[in-house]
Amino acid sequence: MTTSMEKYKNLSDFLKRFYIPSYVLSPDKAEPLVQPSSGTQPESPILVFINSKSGGQLGAELILTYRTLLNDKQVFDLEAETPDKVLQRIYLNLERLKDDGFACKIRDKLKIIVAGGDGTAGWLLGVVSDLKLSNPPPIATVPLGTGNNLPFAFGWGKKNPGTNRCSVESFLDQVINAKEMKIDNWHVLMRMKAPEKGSCNPMPPLELPHAFHSVLPSDQEYMEGYQTFRGGFWNYFSLGMDAQVSHAFHSQRRRHPEKFKSQLANQSTYLKLSCTQGWFCASLFHPSSLNIAHLAKVQICNKLGQWNDLVIPQSIRSIVCLNLPSFSGGLDPWGTPNPKKQRDRSLTPPFVDDGLIEIVGFRNAWHGLVLFTPNGHGTRLAQANQIRFEFKKGAAKHAYMRTDGEPWKQPLPLDDETVMVEISHHGQVNMLATQNCCSKSMNESSSTTRFSDDEDDSSKVL
Repeated sequence: MTTSMEKYKNLSDFLKRFYIPSYVLSPDKAEPLVQPSSGTQPESPILVFINSKSGGQLGAELILTYRTLLNDKQVFDLEAETPDKVLQRIYLNLERLKDDGFACKIRDKLKIIVAGGDGTAGWLLGVVSDLKLSNPPPIATVPLGTGNNLPFAFGWGKKNPGTNRCSVESFLDQVINAKEMKIDNWHVLMRMKAPEKGSCNPMPPLELPHAFHSVLPSDQEYMEGYQTFRGGFWNYFSLGMDAQVSHAFHSQRRRHPEKFKSQLANQSTYLKLSCTQGWFCASLFHPSSLNIAHLAKVQICNKLGQWNDLVIPQSIRSIVCLNLPSFSGGLDPWGTPNPKKQRDRSLTPPFVDDGLIEIVGFRNAWHGLVLFTPNGHGTRLAQANQIRFEFKKGAAKHAYMRTDGEPWKQPLPLDDETVMVEISHHGQVNMLATQNCCSKSMNESSSTTRFSDDEDDSSKVL
């Protein structure tokens, strides 16, 4: 009998509920399987994806624990193998085994656990969405980053988890009892003029999040003479000073990874950078020419396809396009407008599966501190089905942008051309959520939607 079969027989009944045999995972790893009794068939078979570089040493430790408790072949290190290749291989094998009743039950009940920062989680969600899998599995997220907004939004917490057996088994128990909830996917298209060969003003190299890729000539969005990039996000897209602080943090972490081993130290560094970057004294360190209204023309589109200009208050230095009620470590910039304000401004509750994104503005870090107060929120600007930013030659050489915790420094036009960033709805995926999640679905009873009694006026500086 093979070693893996011996391991399976020695597992507790609880762990057998998650176990996937090797022959289901890969045709190259075929092995005889003693069919378990009906009482031990996998109730919640899982694939586990872990970023070993996340959370200091926690990612690597978590991999060891999961591989000890389960089939080590159902636990994947994202630093060694990308999720698209793993899922393509497994689903091709499941198709080959479509006449195998045991394998079919695993396919129908399959779930995914992803452990890492928000960028890692968003990467895996994007892969599941893009692959158009038959019966795509729902996804649970383990908080293993600095902000952990995605896990927090679905009730998995925001503190880095324990990596011992007890902690992992506790998390698995939550996975079995989790509910499924759909979440909107948002597509980002970025286009800029391609530099001419021999140009004296070449475009500096872009360091985009790994979820972005260059559009090929065969793609519908390709335009000759332009550089076009496509990406996406699940939680938020931000533009302005908050993204600038995040970029400074990530730059330091790349240069000195040994200083970023704990979540507490990371958050402390982030706060210090907010001060040194001038985010708390923006009126002194950042000219008004860098405010959003001067950097870009912003347009929004509703579900009927009607485009309108969005008026941005002159004082706004940061804008957040929010899909989930979690930003900067669990804060909710949008909140919930009271019913009267919703009627007056044609707003809806902030559902995560309604095809609308909430657009919020901030003046500076002091303005952001209002989120720590009861019913506190940023300057609510609009809800939209699509958003378009057009950057023209003017006040700045670059702007800072961020999607789901991953920032980049975006060069702006040096001539009369335009840099365009457009955000649009792009389908949904299934998430796993605990009973304590703060995200709300359109499919939930309206009686569960609670309204705050705050006063909201987007023309006010809060």
